[in-house]
Amino acid sequence: MADQRKVVIVGGHGKIALLAAPKLVEAGFSVESIIRNPEQAEEVTATGASPVVLDVESADSEALAEVFSGAEAVVFSAGAGGGNPARTKAVDQDAAIRTMDAAAQAGVSRYVMVSYARSEVDIHQLDPESSFYPYAAAKHHADNHLRGTELQYTILGPGALTTEPATRQITVVDADSAAEASSEGGKEAVSTSRANVAEVISHVLTADVARRSTVNFFDGETPIAEAIR
Repeated sequence: MADQRKVVIVGGHGKIALLAAPKLVEAGFSVESIIRNPEQAEEVTATGASPVVLDVESADSEALAEVFSGAEAVVFSAGAGGGNPARTKAVDQDAAIRTMDAAAQAGVSRYVMVSYARSEVDIHQLDPESSFYPYAAAKHHADNHLRGTELQYTILGPGALTTEPATRQITVVDADSAAEASSEGGKEAVSTSRANVAEVISHVLTADVARRSTVNFFDGETPIAEAIR
């Protein structure tokens, strides 16, 4: 049974997480944000979330399940930040999969993964020697693992992330359209503000929509509540 509609954010000091936490708190959730560095606690607390210090890169599924206990949902918004292929795999793929196992172990069925719009197709199109390939592969494998679980997942695939304010309006696209738009359009045409990603996270959990779905989206013209039902 969920306790006070608790949501646990993995990667709680990330830019999207810091925007999503106050939205979730405002929506009535009790938010716990997992951080690796205790020095980040004050900034997390300022969002209305409760910081939990835990290194997800090294934490096993039992330790994660303990944090997830009593939660209604887990939001995975962590990332290694690129630059180190081994660490990218360790965080964006292996740690992500452990959080899925831990969510199931803790009895948390709802799981929101923050991915990116081209995660379904990039691994088939990129040169394996590309510096972006390790990230694309990690996200692809993590997302596919999630689809194979029994979790009530929502995989969110924003476009190129920006710092623009939330418009609360988006365009939802399928994987092929996301790839095509990325190839043909400029960056602005396929961008998504982090603030809109935060709004979408809050929406899918508050309205309880897009279960067992992948939602790829860019900033657009359709209100989020209409675009994702």
